[in-house]
Order: sequence, then structure tokens, then C-alpha cells
Amino acid sequence: MEDKGRRWVLVTAIAPIAWGSTYFVTRHLLPPDTALWGAVIRCLPAGLLVLLVTRRLPRGAWWWRSIVLGTLTVGGLNVLVYVAAQRLATSLAATIMSTSAAALLLLSWMMLRQRPTLRAAGGAVLGIVGVIVMLQPGGGDADGWGIAASVVAMLSSSLGFVLTRRWGADVPPLTMTAWQLIAGSLVVAPVAIVVEGAPPALDGPALLGFAYIILVATAVAYAAWFTGLARLPGAVVGVIGLLNPVTGVLLGVVVAHEPFGPAQLLGLVLVVVGVLAGIRPAGPAGPDGPAPAPAARPLVRGERRRRA
Repeated sequence: MEDKGRRWVLVTAIAPIAWGSTYFVTRHLLPPDTALWGAVIRCLPAGLLVLLVTRRLPRGAWWWRSIVLGTLTVGGLNVLVYVAAQRLATSLAATIMSTSAAALLLLSWMMLRQRPTLRAAGGAVLGIVGVIVMLQPGGGDADGWGIAASVVAMLSSSLGFVLTRRWGADVPPLTMTAWQLIAGSLVVAPVAIVVEGAPPALDGPALLGFAYIILVATAVAYAAWFTGLARLPGAVVGVIGLLNPVTGVLLGVVVAHEPFGPAQLLGLVLVVVGVLAGIRPAGPAGPDGPAPAPAARPLVRGERRRRA
């Protein structure tokens, strides 16, 4: 991969590292049982900050597209991640989300006509087996609602990212970040008022946690991720996404002293190996995407006359 490709890889890596830390921050610093307001407080200020930089509002179809994408990748996603982070060990929640690389392969096949190779399908299966191993007895806190929230969050974000690639080729990454963050927040805000009432009171640790999540794990992270989606092949972005569970596991074990036994280790290894094998390019395409299309055949004299 060329130097420019490495630079975009490093930029994209900011997102999964920051998102992996979100589980720890949410579980240990933010108020519990406020998943809806947690998503609004996290995403709306971040979206407004980015909008101040881009100063560009949606036009035409992008009004409803922003709502759809914002619900999938921001509003609904962050509510579910909040629930998962409060109910699951950091390492387990982050590892379940790592299967999004396999989901991206399958959804890209269904929606973008990018048929996965046999190696890709096998890697996806191996990654799912790794998650199952993580959920075996002794694999940590396996709360049923937390697991369901993580799985739905993974599918929601994967669908939203595939649609972003399909619809947003002409939209700059920062602009896409602002539109989706604000739209997703506005979708969740009325539900938060009805279901949870007034916004939660925030103490010092919660204010510090939200400050980090708003600036780093949301504004910067989403901008970095959408930049990667625009600049790198989807397979490369999927590999970079594995830094999410790695960060979650390291923080959970080192800082929070969460359990990490043979089941977690084996499951994590299977997920990492499976996704790496599944998104490894086959043939001469290389890590930077498919081989370029052959050059067009020059027109002969008769064809030039007909074209004229």
C-alpha cells in the first residue's frame, strides 16, 4: 500500500479505537438507564460542531436520506450501544460488534452486487463461531438484552454504512458526518422526552465522560470513519474495524479488571482470524482494491465517422 493509503488507514483507525473506548466510558462514567438521552447528548452537539465547520445543509433527496442513515448509524445505533455497554462486559460488547466486518461483506453482496469470495464466506462463518464461543458459560457477563442490543446495533450500523457508500459518493465525509449525527439525534430526541422524561442530571464524571464521547468518540471518530469509507476499499475498512474490540478488551481487562479467561481469548482469536481471512483480497487486486479496468479500445476510422 502506498504512503497515501497508509495515511488514510491511520486516519480511519481513529474511529474504531475511539469507539472501542466508548464501552468503558459509558459503563463506568455515564448515568445508567438513560440510553435515549445518552445518544442525544452524545451525537447532537457533535453534529452541530461539525456542521459549523462544513456550513452545508442537505438538499433534495438528502433530507430523507440523512434521516434514514442517521437513524441506522447514529440514533438507533448509539441507543443500542448504550444499552449494551450498561449490560455487558466491555470486551464482550466490543467483540460482538466486531462481526460487522462479516455483515458488511454480506450486505455489500446483497445491495451493491459485490459478490464475496469463498474465502470471505468462510471467514464470516469463523467470526460468528468466535462470537458463539465468547458467549459460552465462563465467557463473561452474557446478559440476554445486552447481547440482543449489540447484535442489532451491529446490523444497523453495517446497513447504514453500506447505504452511505451507495448514496454518498459525491458528499464530502465531514458533511456526511454532520448530516447523519444531527438527523439521528433529532429522531431519538422526541422518544427520549416521552420515554425518559427530562434529561438526566450529570455529575462531574458524567460531564467528563460525555465531553470525551462528544468530541473524540463521535465528532472525530465519525469523520475519520466516513473518510475511510470514501478513500479506502471496504475490505480494508473492515480490517481496521477490528481495532474496536481490541481497544474494548484492553480497557476492560487492564483498567476495569474484567474477567478474561480461555473462552474470551479463543473467541477473540477466532473472530480476528476469521475476519482477516474473509476480507483478504484474492487474485491480483491487492490491498488497495480491484485491478483497474482495461483501457478503452481506440476507435477505428469508420467508428470515428459514425460517432461524429
